[in-house]
Amino acid sequence: MSNKSNNNETQHAAGNGLLHRRSLLKASALGLAGGFLLPAKADWRSVPGAPQSTYGSPSKFADLRREQTIGHPFGPAAGSSSTPLQSLNGTITPNSLHFERHHAGIPNIDPAKHFLTLYGDVKTSLRFSYESLLAYPMESHKYFLECSGNSYRNTFPTAQNLTAGSLNGLISGAEWTGVPLHYLLDEAGLEKDANWIIAEGADASGHTRSIPLHRMLDGAMVALFQNGEPLRPAQGYPMRLFVPGCEGNISVKWLSALKAQKTPAYSREETSKYTDLLKDGTAEMFSLEMEVKSVITSPSGTMQLNRKGVYEISGMAWSGASAIRTVEVSADGGKSWATALLQSDNQPNALTRFRIPWQWTGQPSVLQSRAIDQKGNVQPTRDVALQRYSAGSFYHYNGIQSWQVSSDGMVKNVYV
Repeated sequence: MSNKSNNNETQHAAGNGLLHRRSLLKASALGLAGGFLLPAKADWRSVPGAPQSTYGSPSKFADLRREQTIGHPFGPAAGSSSTPLQSLNGTITPNSLHFERHHAGIPNIDPAKHFLTLYGDVKTSLRFSYESLLAYPMESHKYFLECSGNSYRNTFPTAQNLTAGSLNGLISGAEWTGVPLHYLLDEAGLEKDANWIIAEGADASGHTRSIPLHRMLDGAMVALFQNGEPLRPAQGYPMRLFVPGCEGNISVKWLSALKAQKTPAYSREETSKYTDLLKDGTAEMFSLEMEVKSVITSPSGTMQLNRKGVYEISGMAWSGASAIRTVEVSADGGKSWATALLQSDNQPNALTRFRIPWQWTGQPSVLQSRAIDQKGNVQPTRDVALQRYSAGSFYHYNGIQSWQVSSDGMVKNVYV
């Protein structure tokens, strides 16, 4: 096949089978010519279906479940579970599949007995009930939420043969609705020296994080709803802090207190855990913003390509610094790149879906994606991403994800 043609369906955009980003429809139609026939006697056409329900559930034929759900061996209530990225599309994660991270399990909080206290270096200390917060003006925004330890398995010496969700699924996207935090801070009246807000959760771990005031005034909210419904317990019901673009652990769940003060608290969590050790031996604290990143979700790890022809390479990109500007895709391990089509709106602090057609004729391939945000930040290679931090550090890893496709169609995680 020539590299150029008058028809988009045969126009190559980069090496090893990547096609022009707008050619998938025509190329796929050619590859699937002949059509499909509906089975003559389908059970679902001959008998009535199930009645309506009080709360919906997915089809039993859709295998949707979180991954890596095993808790800590010494404390099963602590741990995390991952979003099955390879099973989803779009940019909104269903609430039932949003990733989880808990330090002491999921508390069962009665909203009638729960309060949010705002105190410290303020003119007036305030206490808010759940019902009182529902009376405040609210905003809704689409934001991603990413654990600072997302993709940590790709920092291991040996590549793990796992799914996209198991490797990179501590990331989800949702529409969050809540009270902009500046309303509450304005009402309390911050003192002149109040430069930090200390957020504390009501779970058994006493999770506490220090957040610079400027972060709290730039889009932070007390979130009460996720994708239109009240927060689920695993996501902080009845209320959580949400700080867009930052590592997930500062968006404290089951929020019970906000203290304004001059300095950080240097709490247990932000010293023993969420501090990044650099290669020169210094510790980097309060590196809260999440870096530019992307991952191809299909084709991806443990999948099997069962035919030769045109496939849609699809994935997600995000950045805590700004909106995504461009996503580039390679099918030859980074030797050549083509610009993918952004399938969804590229909003700041939100997931962006990308896609590009790829013709697979059985050739060995290494699929990669590279995100670039509006501020010019470029997703680095794995080697470059690992250069900054000391051995054993794994927070904020954003190296390029590589998927190797063998001649028999098997897809697995590799390091390039």
